[in-house]
Amino acid sequence: MDGSNPTTAPVTSSTNTNTTRRLPIGAEPVEGGVHFRVWAPRRSRIEVVPDAGESIVLKGEPGGYFSGLATGGPANMRYHFRLDQEKQLYPDPASRFQPEGPHGPSQVIDPRQFNWSDAKWPGIKPDGQVLYELHVGTFTLEGTYASAERELPELARIGITCLEIMPLADFPGRFGWGYDGVDLFAPTRLYGTPDELRHFIDRAHSLGLGVILDVVYNHFGPDGNYLSAFSEHYSSSRHHTEWGIALNFDDKFSGPVREFFISNARYWVSEFHFDGFRFDATQSIFDDSREHILGAIVIAAREAAGTRNLYFVAENEYQDSIIVRPRERKGYGLTALWNDDFHHSARVALSGRNEAYYSDYLGTPQELISAIKYGYLYQGQRSRWQGKPRGSPALDLPHNAFVNYLENHDQVANSVNGARPRELTSSGRYRALTALLLLAPQTPLLFQGQEFAASSPFLYFADHPGELGAAVRAGRGKFLSQFPSAAVPESQARLADPSDERTFLRCKLDLSERQTHALWYALHQDLLALRRDESAFRAAGAKGVDGAVLDPHAFVLRFFTNDGNDRLLLVNLGRDLNLEPIPEPLLAPPAGHRWEAQWSSEDARYGGTGLPPLKNKDHLLVPGGSAIVLRPIEAPAKSPAA
Repeated sequence: MDGSNPTTAPVTSSTNTNTTRRLPIGAEPVEGGVHFRVWAPRRSRIEVVPDAGESIVLKGEPGGYFSGLATGGPANMRYHFRLDQEKQLYPDPASRFQPEGPHGPSQVIDPRQFNWSDAKWPGIKPDGQVLYELHVGTFTLEGTYASAERELPELARIGITCLEIMPLADFPGRFGWGYDGVDLFAPTRLYGTPDELRHFIDRAHSLGLGVILDVVYNHFGPDGNYLSAFSEHYSSSRHHTEWGIALNFDDKFSGPVREFFISNARYWVSEFHFDGFRFDATQSIFDDSREHILGAIVIAAREAAGTRNLYFVAENEYQDSIIVRPRERKGYGLTALWNDDFHHSARVALSGRNEAYYSDYLGTPQELISAIKYGYLYQGQRSRWQGKPRGSPALDLPHNAFVNYLENHDQVANSVNGARPRELTSSGRYRALTALLLLAPQTPLLFQGQEFAASSPFLYFADHPGELGAAVRAGRGKFLSQFPSAAVPESQARLADPSDERTFLRCKLDLSERQTHALWYALHQDLLALRRDESAFRAAGAKGVDGAVLDPHAFVLRFFTNDGNDRLLLVNLGRDLNLEPIPEPLLAPPAGHRWEAQWSSEDARYGGTGLPPLKNKDHLLVPGGSAIVLRPIEAPAKSPAA
């Protein structure tokens, strides 16, 4: 309904502005018509120009706002703004839908028309989550909310608990990642209508799946951004980002800019029932105000959610732990942080390559143990690659304050071919590190298709034409040239053109690979079941997790429980390991018990060769390229413990 064409009913203005609005900006259907409100301090006259009917002059308010009530028009009317009687027409900066894209008319959307069925949905808490990063346009061949919705039961069945949807704010062109969005209140028309997005989320909640939205609050895209026509104060004169001018959260006239973004967060939570956000590149959200904009957004979003629990995760290159600290400790109150340190160390362990930003990592057992025990590896030490200290103290943070991953959209795409990490290593080593990811106490994140070893790459794609497209192509090649292996002419010549539709189409998942890659699919399902069903993993080691290096390529983690029903995770990324003697206390079983294998990545049902006997007299055998879970069982009477 909200994507249909408007009718030609006449539209008239009204001086009655005694209207209860949900949000302070945008077009909102209210009793008696549609109420418009926009911030345009550089303008003296604002008109609403509907596709059909007469224009409506909005009334000026203090602080540079203009507002007014339009009566008699269709509920889904399309419109533009005219600024100071200029010939050019502009979309609404807070448009709720752009049916023809960012350069076309805005459309009024009435969220009250959707009938939600999730009134009892409690939201999501920090514990027990398994995140799944999803790009709607490539998750299915159709690339729509409706087609993605059909796959939700299967995601829930295998153990996913929360979807992390890549950005939806509308952007120009036929395809893109979404990080160049320009209409932050308008879910992109490329995947369907706003109500189809609502239906997707409502269905997810009915299956017990949370849904969080990736939001970009650090810059706007280069094409289709008309905000400067309304006010030059959206941009900061004090800060700059790697994408250009930063947003103004702390300079002159920043109040309405802050209100714009705070309202945006409230909007996604209240009108679409999102369960929180993943904040993109928070190191580029600059704010020297007394209250950082991220903290203000979190407070407002939680108020909008009422009793529903929300989940907030941040990407932060600086690894600043203040982001997840509570407000009473001067933090921003987010839930978790993406942990690039875990990814980088694991990537080096998988591939043996540590060029560019991987050069600060060796992929050793001790690095992986430390990442599991303490989260970030760099908590203030000097980074050789960055040439300065990296990170901040985080030793006191809980395990669930970190999100670990072997794949995400950036890291898969940051290669010449957009290759998945599985293609860069042996099957045994990848299975072993998958076990580490999914059994570790941090919150794991899977990137779409990872669970069935998708053969499709994930490349950078953005449908920018002409000079902008050429600049994006050149910029992508320059960025990847930080990797010496990608800087050579042969590699540069193989880089996919981001603006070529074929690049986008290559990234679409083939969901039939759930069957053709059944061995990989079974591996992920079984590990997620272990994480869910075993108290040692479910409670993330109720009494803590410790680890020890067993040799230069192998290590053990022990998950301590309150009842002594501990678990061991043995990970061997090298050749077969025969331990004799075994002078490591973490390998000692509980009193009166011995260890037995509960699960092995070498199980034939995952494509392994099967697990040989773990013990031969005093030997403990850990096969090369494997991970093994051990559980305690009662030892035979008068038999020495294993």
